[in-house]
Amino acid sequence: MTLLDLHDLPERLPARARLLGLDLGSKTIGLAISDGDRKLASPLETLRRAKFTADAEALKRVLEERRVGGLILGLPVNMDGSEGPRAQSTRQFARNLIELAGLDLPIAFWDERLSTAAVQRLLIDEADMTRKRRAEVVDKMAAAYILQGALDALAYGRPGGPAEGAGDPA
Repeated sequence: MTLLDLHDLPERLPARARLLGLDLGSKTIGLAISDGDRKLASPLETLRRAKFTADAEALKRVLEERRVGGLILGLPVNMDGSEGPRAQSTRQFARNLIELAGLDLPIAFWDERLSTAAVQRLLIDEADMTRKRRAEVVDKMAAAYILQGALDALAYGRPGGPAEGAGDPA
């Protein structure tokens, strides 16, 4: 498995393979899944973070149950496009999935700037959700927002922004 540029991902996927989108937080991991045509992202679940090994095992179960062919990780870049500690942590999580967890799926990143804010605004303005209910769904909804952005970029050939490249900053 390897870290890939988003636009190199489709050639590494089996036909009709689904993608799993991840919104990595310090306390939770929001998950979203694509359909087999990779057109639509749907919120899936929110995992409570534990130690890396437990997080990796929980992800592996989801990957197997849902027959996932690749991962899209939201990369929390700064507003100016630079990468800070949170982005570095996300890249390290991806490397750990490859090296320590032995995950054999391609991984790409998607710029997640403002994804949680956009989802919060939607849940408040459109769904009129209570604060408690928003807290229960915001992470998986943010993962769906991230995954849908990546799916749209793949479908319409849009660039992925500063987070498009999979390699680590030099």
